[in-house]
Amino acid sequence: MQAIRSVGARHWLAVAGLVALMAAILLWMGRVPICECGTVKLWHGETVSSENSQHLSDWYSPSHFIHGLLFYAILWVFARRVSLGHRLVIATLVEIAWEVVENTDAVIQRYREATIALDYFGDSVVNSVSDVAFMVVGFLFAARMPVWVSVVLAVALELFVGWMIRDNLTLNVLMLVWPLDAVRAWQGAA
Repeated sequence: MQAIRSVGARHWLAVAGLVALMAAILLWMGRVPICECGTVKLWHGETVSSENSQHLSDWYSPSHFIHGLLFYAILWVFARRVSLGHRLVIATLVEIAWEVVENTDAVIQRYREATIALDYFGDSVVNSVSDVAFMVVGFLFAARMPVWVSVVLAVALELFVGWMIRDNLTLNVLMLVWPLDAVRAWQGAA
């Protein structure tokens, strides 16, 4: 708990400022603030839907939690002398950079071409903000827990989400970087 208390008010203000900047950039890019359905749901579990990645949480939320675990681990290895608060700000900046890049027309088109996400049109701003929040929770979880707990939880989440929707962080990255027809066929067989 001591480590988490080292995240001071100025770090939280920096995180909040970065999230607000991300929201402004996404709106400027033409992303919708909330689902075009007109509601904001706590959970939307249907992946083949125009509402996927439009609400507060969905089957891809665990991936963002895992981002937090990974960012904590990477920054612990390469920047362990940097305060936890500063590492959290760095992790938030990386997550926000991904959220902005992920919602560019080029990456959205790549998702639609390389994966089974044919109806993916990008995230709503509220979903992107929530994705960053899931990363922050994952980062702080990793700061508090023994390494083995984070590893077991990340593997368990990957396996569970992979079993439930035939997609997860690992498959998502694989299919964006190096699409495999066998994986696409398996994912489409659901």
